[in-house]
Amino acid sequence: MQTEIRNNWSREEVAEIYNMPLMELMYKSSTIHREFQKTGEVQVCTLLSVKTGGCKEDCGYCSQSAKHNTHVKAHKLMQKEDVIEKAKQAKENGSTRFCMGAAWREARTNRDFESVLGMVSEINDMGMEVCATLGMLDEKQAEQLKDAGLYAYNHNLDTSREYYDKVITTRTFDDRLDTIANVQKAKISVCSGGIIGLGETDKDRISMLHTLSTLPIHPESVPVNALVPVEGTPMENNKMVSTWEMIRMIATARILMPKAMVRLSAGRTEMSTEAQALCFMAGANSIFAGDQLLTTPNPEEDQDKLMFNLLGLTPRESFLNEKQKEVVV
Repeated sequence: MQTEIRNNWSREEVAEIYNMPLMELMYKSSTIHREFQKTGEVQVCTLLSVKTGGCKEDCGYCSQSAKHNTHVKAHKLMQKEDVIEKAKQAKENGSTRFCMGAAWREARTNRDFESVLGMVSEINDMGMEVCATLGMLDEKQAEQLKDAGLYAYNHNLDTSREYYDKVITTRTFDDRLDTIANVQKAKISVCSGGIIGLGETDKDRISMLHTLSTLPIHPESVPVNALVPVEGTPMENNKMVSTWEMIRMIATARILMPKAMVRLSAGRTEMSTEAQALCFMAGANSIFAGDQLLTTPNPEEDQDKLMFNLLGLTPRESFLNEKQKEVVV
């Protein structure tokens, strides 16, 4: 009997899954992973900061906030030809999804937004899935991005509704949900997850997973980030979370959202190959490649290639979900 895809999880059910004994939790998540995902297949994504720093938001973890005194200097939007060159390099190195991040509170319909639309179109023509994270979007902007060829839009919840205002005060939790709704209306796949290590409790982590898993449509991608403390931010002295905490989040996300790509995101630099292998066993099947995630370190591509060879992992094709739909039809 196939596992049911559900959007009506109760908070109590999510808590029960999250609090299972770790080995039992990993066994359950691994079993569901094998039912819905190809074993050993990992989506390789590249993330590029196309506009860095100077953001008006006060996110307590972020090096790009203008509210914090960090090492990051504000830069204007990159030239389109430079972004396209980075996308070509990413494709040559095995990435099938190219994600562009701009440190904006919200996208504004101006020359920069038009330039991003051009970037999306050209990278889509290269046969790569294109993802963007540009802050808040309205319905029209989401439709424009879809028309340009955008495949996915990242807009993380970051944490629970209950803990949210301890992390960010310049936009609300509902603002984030509104952007996700606008993206889904435009039929762009949603990439949305969160960060652990912000000072939240297990109850907050459960609440965030509950929100994601009860959206009308589950996110196509769910990034699980471990906070990388940045000097100059309010959270610079936070402790790094353990591998076991990452595994518990990944495994619970996999059980709740079986068809989602669960991405092992920020914090991989601090994880051994053994720790990452456990995360893949627990249900992770997506990573960011390249030596930098926006402004924080990430394992170098050569290290990832060695890990893939050791663990017998293979990169996932671009647009695989769309190809599977065509086969079903």
